[in-house]
Amino acid sequence: MKRSTVEDAMFPSCPVRNILARLCDKWALLVIYILYYSDKESMRFTELKQKMPDISQRMLAMTLKTLEEDGYITRTIFPEVPPRVEYKLTERSRSLKPVLDLLLNWAIDNMDNIMDDRKKNMNVNEQDREK
Repeated sequence: MKRSTVEDAMFPSCPVRNILARLCDKWALLVIYILYYSDKESMRFTELKQKMPDISQRMLAMTLKTLEEDGYITRTIFPEVPPRVEYKLTERSRSLKPVLDLLLNWAIDNMDNIMDDRKKNMNVNEQDREK
């Protein structure tokens, strides 16, 4: 689902298309994860960027905007020179913690097997291309 889409036109009541598609994109859960397990209550943009060196500044800004629009984080601007902006989890995103903990534990428990399967399938696909 596009970040600019508020509600899926064909399936307006589908939670997968309307909620999970935006929450479970490549970066959103990682941002929430970093904010959860940070030793700080809030983080600045540059701190988040340092924790995610493989994300572009533009994509991080878009992800933060989407998470703010959906009520998962708050963005606070402090009237200082230069201005300071901090991001903090909302109660809505804090309610995801048990789910994220389960997902993280599941990923840890299954990562080796999944990676082995990926490698096997990659080898099979390479052999198919050689034929």
